[in-house]
Amino acid sequence: MCIGDEAGTRQMMSLVPLLKTVMRPVMDYALPPRCPGCGAIVGADHGFCLDCWSGMRFLGPPCCARCALPFEHEMGEGAACGACLAQPPPFDSARAVLAYGDVARTVALRLKYGRRIGLARLVAGQMLRHVRPEMEGALIVPVPLHRWRLWGRGFNQSALIADHLGRLTGLAVDKHGLRRVKRTQPLRGMNPKQRAKAVRGAFALGPDHKLAGRVIWLVDDVHTSGATAAACAKLLKAGGAREVHLLCWARALPRAGDD
Repeated sequence: MCIGDEAGTRQMMSLVPLLKTVMRPVMDYALPPRCPGCGAIVGADHGFCLDCWSGMRFLGPPCCARCALPFEHEMGEGAACGACLAQPPPFDSARAVLAYGDVARTVALRLKYGRRIGLARLVAGQMLRHVRPEMEGALIVPVPLHRWRLWGRGFNQSALIADHLGRLTGLAVDKHGLRRVKRTQPLRGMNPKQRAKAVRGAFALGPDHKLAGRVIWLVDDVHTSGATAAACAKLLKAGGAREVHLLCWARALPRAGDD
């Protein structure tokens, strides 16, 4: 490329922000931002309308230090729920943006099956508040899809979220540290024991993983029974990971009367 071409390219690139500023009102008029939950017109990209926002239950303290099950009141630092005390999960902590409800489900389904891949950026942005600054140097690992499902869908929603989270945090993303080697049936409708059996042997470590001594952020879209996360965490720990922390968009909370 000659000097004149390089100068012309730089000049064109310098005009891009200006063009975006000029064209934004036109684009907003023709294709106005819409609520990810219901499709209503909103004021900004990735913004929720008031109705959807008021129906979202954000999760955080006070909660179980291990699985993030909400507590009714503060139980003290490091307090764990009865289930985690009785049978500690293989991951060191689990955090979710929202309790699984109508809006959380809609966003997850639109991303996964509706091909609204732009929602991965929204999810990653909401996850940021759970990424602790002291975990500098942690490695982000998405829950993998089996290759047949990946070919059919065209993308892995957890990997898309992980990529955006990596860009937002500056943390490295390893999409090959875990592989899904066994195709499993959809886990929807299964009880916890059935889910655990279904994912047994479904995952394997990548041949060139670099997990030894690393702190891992395991990224998934929805945390239901924890069977998938547990299977992945066990493998990551077997591969030498020092800690494994689950990070997801939504968590299904136990209903009253559930064992």
